[in-house]
Amino acid sequence: MSQESVGWGFVGASTIAREHMLAAVRAQPGHAVVAVASGDAARAEAFAKEHGIARGYGGIAALLEDPAVQAVYISSTNEQHCSQALAALAAGKHVLCEKPLATTLEDAKRMVAAAREAGLVFATNHHLRNAATHRKVRALIDGGAIGRPLFARVFHAIYLRPQVQGWRVDNPAAGGGVILDIGVHAVDTLRFALAAEPVEAIGMAQAGFLSKNGAEDGVMAVLRMDNGVLAQIHAAYTVRHADTGFEVHGEQGSIVARDVMTVRAAGQVLLRDAEGERAVPVEHEGLYVVGVRRFCEAMAGRGRPAASGEDGVRSLEAALAIVEACKSGRSVRIAPPDAVR
Repeated sequence: MSQESVGWGFVGASTIAREHMLAAVRAQPGHAVVAVASGDAARAEAFAKEHGIARGYGGIAALLEDPAVQAVYISSTNEQHCSQALAALAAGKHVLCEKPLATTLEDAKRMVAAAREAGLVFATNHHLRNAATHRKVRALIDGGAIGRPLFARVFHAIYLRPQVQGWRVDNPAAGGGVILDIGVHAVDTLRFALAAEPVEAIGMAQAGFLSKNGAEDGVMAVLRMDNGVLAQIHAAYTVRHADTGFEVHGEQGSIVARDVMTVRAAGQVLLRDAEGERAVPVEHEGLYVVGVRRFCEAMAGRGRPAASGEDGVRSLEAALAIVEACKSGRSVRIAPPDAVR
């Protein structure tokens, strides 16, 4: 694909599209958002007018028929991802899909298989692995800075802004609930930074003051990774004043990353060992800009997306295992990676 003129179609006139993805695509030379689709035609048209997008469509079918669209970004509600991605792939479009890829593992695998069969780029928009802080944590671990990793902890307990609550807190059928929304980010963070896969999950969920209709708004879970690391996850929608962060503790030291489970290019990484504690230099860059750049490079035949479709499947599988563990009160085994292929 030529990088001189690549048109993007956005499926979903969403907050994340407005606040992050428009600028991320427009930061790529030769790339432009040329169309947006929503189930509400008026919403699509208003979004297009507000953001200088040429066309707003009242459904995905019209967008996929637009010859100016070569790449599709999907940020609709989670239960729509599979059908929309399959339609886009069948129309010959490359697809960047929000996480979680789907609400079931079977659907996520169908999406990956369809992209592979069509020879198209298909990726998951796991933005956190694009953070300079997360990449620094991985580099430190790979370089042996803390010896063999033993434990990890991700704390991503926030207060969910009222403007993005909606289906996330009241519609489990749409993929709502904190585990598939935030917990899946924590899983992907662990997979990326530790270069390891989860093999077992336990957990307990909470229905606090935002939860409705069975959509949990808090969870604490533990994953056993295939390299022996035990990893704790705390994710919530109901915590107003806590910090977010990510820690990895090894035989020779610890890495402590603060204010890093965020959409912002922010946070710091500290290394603690026998020599004391010191900050590790980090060169921040927009998370979505990095992710979209990697996707554009993959479309042009240079490299791979930051988070592949297979990454999306693996992180979803572990998140669904946490859901099952919370419901059953038992530990849940997670299949090995080759099961996604």
